[in-house]
Amino acid sequence: MPLASAGCLVTVVEPNPNALATLRRRAEEEGVSGSITVIADDSDALGAHVAAGSADLVLAHGLLEVVDDPALVLAALAAAVKPGGAVSVLVANRHAAILQRALAGRLGEARELLAAESGVLGGGRETVLRRFDAEALRAQLIEVGLEVTSLQGDGVVADFVPGGVREEDLAEFELAAASVAPLRDIASRLHLLARRPA
Repeated sequence: MPLASAGCLVTVVEPNPNALATLRRRAEEEGVSGSITVIADDSDALGAHVAAGSADLVLAHGLLEVVDDPALVLAALAAAVKPGGAVSVLVANRHAAILQRALAGRLGEARELLAAESGVLGGGRETVLRRFDAEALRAQLIEVGLEVTSLQGDGVVADFVPGGVREEDLAEFELAAASVAPLRDIASRLHLLARRPA
């Protein structure tokens, strides 16, 4: 909605009919339905609906954790962006999940996550299929021909800070810590911005 409200033409690829119905309703309410194209399909089928090299910006936020084949989806995202355009990827951080469970005293789960290549607990105990670490994700973006220009943490300490802390102070700290290793490497989410070479 914010991008469409700012005057951008937006294409949304989403297989969930309930999410699409909500999107259409909100677009009508905001008066931006003419700026949004809705495609009811999986992300790896992006190339069938969007011309290669036609997008200025491609957002994949909370996507790679739930798709069947992240490499295939990343290739489709990279193909859709024009030379000089950007791909923004936000994913659940494997190391944060390990640390959060350890700090909560759930050491068995923390050990299991530490050993699991996918970064998730086995036996269908989680809703995500995988979590990522910064270097593995960076390598996957490079593999599909993108140049990583920024790596930040999102939610460095927000999940641990007790109530009573001013939101402005927390936001200021999060912004300052987002790019500082190793703080960014233990953030709840990792945000990578990559560009297709011009």
